[in-house]
Amino acid sequence: MTTAAEGHSVVKRLQNELVQLMMSPTPGLSAFPASEDDLTQWFGVIVGPEGTPYENLKFRLSLKFTDQYPYQPPKVTFVSPMWHPNVDMSGNICLDILKDQWSAVYNVQTILLSLQALLEEPNNGSPLNAIAAELWDTDMDEYKKRLFARYEEFEE
Repeated sequence: MTTAAEGHSVVKRLQNELVQLMMSPTPGLSAFPASEDDLTQWFGVIVGPEGTPYENLKFRLSLKFTDQYPYQPPKVTFVSPMWHPNVDMSGNICLDILKDQWSAVYNVQTILLSLQALLEEPNNGSPLNAIAAELWDTDMDEYKKRLFARYEEFEE
């Protein structure tokens, strides 16, 4: 059972993180609450890093924070269709810091940076999409074809 104080501390923490993100934005990354009424539901945007198949592509994410944040990670999924070894077709992400390697020192910016890094270097030893993992290692042209077949642009 959560107390009002726990819920308030989550909101306070998220307010601080939002201010940090606005005061010192990281190029290619952004995140913001989905509405003013609920700070526990955010959207994020990641621009694919240079020199990767994702270069200049924009992907929207959903971040859902529980009353246990920052002691438990938020539920993060890709809203945009994604083709990646560590992302399934429903947008679920296999990333250690969103699971068993989570730490309360992490924040929204850490999550976005980690996901951007995952676009550069997938963990093919633990794929959610085995076909993508195999193509990443063996046939980058086919990998890019499948990525662009799934990719959908969106307006911010």
